Amino acid sequence: MPQPRSSQISLSDTPYYHCVSRCVRRSFLCGVDNYSGQSYEHRRGWVEQRLLFLSSVFSIDICAYAVMSNHVHVVLHVDITQVMVWTDKEIVRRWHLLHKGTLLTQMFVRGDTLSQGQKLTLDDTIAEYRRRLHDISWLMRDLNEHIAREANKEDDCTGRFWEGRFKSQALLDEAAIISCMAYVDLNPIRAKIADTPETSKHTSIHQRLGSLKQTMTHSLMPFVGNPRQDMPKGIAFSLKDYCELVDITGRIIKSDKAGHIDHQQQPLLQRLGLSDEQWLTLTTEFEKHFCYAAGAEMMMKQFKAHTGHQRIRGMGKAKTLLRCA
Repeated sequence: MPQPRSSQISLSDTPYYHCVSRCVRRSFLCGVDNYSGQSYEHRRGWVEQRLLFLSSVFSIDICAYAVMSNHVHVVLHVDITQVMVWTDKEIVRRWHLLHKGTLLTQMFVRGDTLSQGQKLTLDDTIAEYRRRLHDISWLMRDLNEHIAREANKEDDCTGRFWEGRFKSQALLDEAAIISCMAYVDLNPIRAKIADTPETSKHTSIHQRLGSLKQTMTHSLMPFVGNPRQDMPKGIAFSLKDYCELVDITGRIIKSDKAGHIDHQQQPLLQRLGLSDEQWLTLTTEFEKHFCYAAGAEMMMKQFKAHTGHQRIRGMGKAKTLLRCA
């Protein structure tokens, strides 16, 4: 039974969320449809460009993403602090990049004189826009509606393109965040449509590796190294550690390259308190074991209390997979 979004997103528990949108009736978003032989590969670029554009408008950072043949994964970070310091003009400017706005917001941008009553109405509208600009549901709506319109136009058809709602998982601690990011980045390798992270096009790991080679730029949430004083905004790990971890994990999960993880090469796992077996399970079966939230048992219990759930699937796995995190 569908759960209200308020029971899936609790910013008091975590600003990090894993979201998945799937095409209805297994329609092809991208790739090649084996039944018809038609290629939709170019649509991956649509999704990637739109997603990165939206992250430049919303106060929501993208940590990881993967554009697959009939679904899209994205790991998001909601930055409430940032949206609260934006001026009213900045809020309206950003909203108008996506939507027409109202007559009053258009007058406000032009610098027209407003009556006292119009100013009060405008203040309420700007407050609502400010809320929407850090709302995951609005970001996913602006992503999915745009892609659905473009795909239906290209297919010369009408009707629903995506499933009714996107799936959302709260990532409650560092182990859940990093393992989910790796799970997302390794999607093409698990699906056998790419051999290595650097050839996994239309994923965040491909973007990050490309920026290291200075062949492309990206607007993803940065890795900022180990926790320290005056910590800048970003993911509190080394990009080098993460890329090595994804690469090693990718080689292990391929059936023809079974291997063994050397702890000396991945200090990240040691810091998270995860064993090789725990890490491999998390990065290959993340969605299988967790539903609305993922994290250590204590974090899961807090999220459950804050969102009003009577029970949350994955509590048992939180004890075994994330017990040391």
